[in-house]
Amino acid sequence: MAGKFSGWKGDFKGFFLELRANNNKAYFEAHRRKYEDEVKAPMLALLADLEAEFGPPHRVSRPNRDIRFSADKSPYKTHASCWFYHRDGSRAVGREAAGGGAGFYFQIAPSDSFIGGGMWMPPREALIKLRDAIGEDPKGFAKIATDQRVQRRFGGLDEEAVLRRVPRGFAPDHPAGHWLKFQSFVTGRSLTDAQAVSARLPALLEADFRLMVPLVRWINGVLGLRAASRR
Repeated sequence: MAGKFSGWKGDFKGFFLELRANNNKAYFEAHRRKYEDEVKAPMLALLADLEAEFGPPHRVSRPNRDIRFSADKSPYKTHASCWFYHRDGSRAVGREAAGGGAGFYFQIAPSDSFIGGGMWMPPREALIKLRDAIGEDPKGFAKIATDQRVQRRFGGLDEEAVLRRVPRGFAPDHPAGHWLKFQSFVTGRSLTDAQAVSARLPALLEADFRLMVPLVRWINGVLGLRAASRR
């Protein structure tokens, strides 16, 4: 590792706690230098430590929220995050993100920091491809999803978005029925505040991301995104 990251500067937690209580443009602009120095700069240093293994491409999330379709009109995020995505895919995520792929994610916020990897809520076209691949090789996918190291560290695949029934086009008793119900293919875990602000954070992220590589590679392979040599 390059060793550029040395921890978060200043009162990092205090900045986000204060922003939660004063989530408006006037407050943020008055504290923009604090954001640039104590949030964005350390995050860029963290990316520099990890990019030899996991990117580029990568990006730091913008502080502004997309409030166009949200009932919550708070203009700023009360967390910071970064996303390592496939060089041949879109950096966008979610059901509206055509051309996207799997990658690695990190978020830091007071009492709400976590690590993730995979593909969250893929668009319908990508979801169909993933389900077809699972249906064709149930054992192959199950081997990745139930890997003992992944189970011990992350508890397996996240089950936040799972259908009640096997989707149309597959027999109700299909041997891959359990996995075919998944609408999202991600894994990860929460971090304590102490872990998130530690100077050893790059090593922690690298170790966890490496455990996620088989899942990320499998998803990207199914979607036709070539394997990255560094992974």
